Amino acid sequence: MSARLLDGRRSAEAIRAEVAARVAARAARGSRPPGLAAILAGDDAASRVYVASKERAAREAGFVGRTVKLPATVTQAQLHDEIERLNLDPEIDGVIVQLPLPVRLDEDAAIDALDPAKDADGVHPENVGRLWLDLPGPAPATPSGIIELLRREGIDRAGRRAVVVGRSRLVGKPLAALLLREQCTVTVCHSRTRDLVAACREAEILVVAAGRPALVGPEHVAEGAVVIDVGIHRCDDAALVERLYPGDEKRRRALGEKGYTLIGDVDFTRVAERASALTPVPGGVGPLTVAMLLVNALESADRRSP
Repeated sequence: MSARLLDGRRSAEAIRAEVAARVAARAARGSRPPGLAAILAGDDAASRVYVASKERAAREAGFVGRTVKLPATVTQAQLHDEIERLNLDPEIDGVIVQLPLPVRLDEDAAIDALDPAKDADGVHPENVGRLWLDLPGPAPATPSGIIELLRREGIDRAGRRAVVVGRSRLVGKPLAALLLREQCTVTVCHSRTRDLVAACREAEILVVAAGRPALVGPEHVAEGAVVIDVGIHRCDDAALVERLYPGDEKRRRALGEKGYTLIGDVDFTRVAERASALTPVPGGVGPLTVAMLLVNALESADRRSP
């Protein structure tokens, strides 16, 4: 492997330490601690783990951390009532509606019910519009984390060609807007893109957020490109794991002990022979998401009560 690993855990730890220092400075001048709340509806296992990690990170940084747990039988009206309680709660500066919601609930209506000033993940339509108009406001945490990772790793953005594979509203679309802010020339690819290989090979910065395991191989990557892998998938296929990570004993043990290992959207080992820098899975983009949620909530607190 020749690519430099981009350590998302290290950057996330640095961001969280900076947030904790700012929270301590607020306390020293007599300001209240920031508050971050998540609404968890239903019993999705991955969502439970993710929300618990958010609350733990918030408390470790000196926040008021809160999780509102709702049953899978919650109605749309009950969900909106809980959102409104948090909108009006003076101790809470950032609110997250954990997705996915139970299938019978309207996610768009729930997001619309958020106070845009407390929208910790930058998903409210008002904040989406502010992002594209280059106006101040919260941006989605995962794309913001990617930009922070590039900055902290000393990777130039201005004038470089960036290709984003994936057009989701949580990653692909907002990341395109943030890369434009960084003065990149941006292409967004998706399932209808013709000749995805050729489009990706134009990239100096290639971000893969397609939600398809090992979609991008070395044929997609220009020599020396920076590759950011946003995907994360549980893989229980021993043959696929051996192809993607030949001789990786740690992953073999994980398969034996847990029945799966985590892989991304990028064929890691082979792409590493062409890329100049590459994020691992796990330990790349994932840790930055929670860190940037804290940043968004803290900035909301600073606006609401300096």
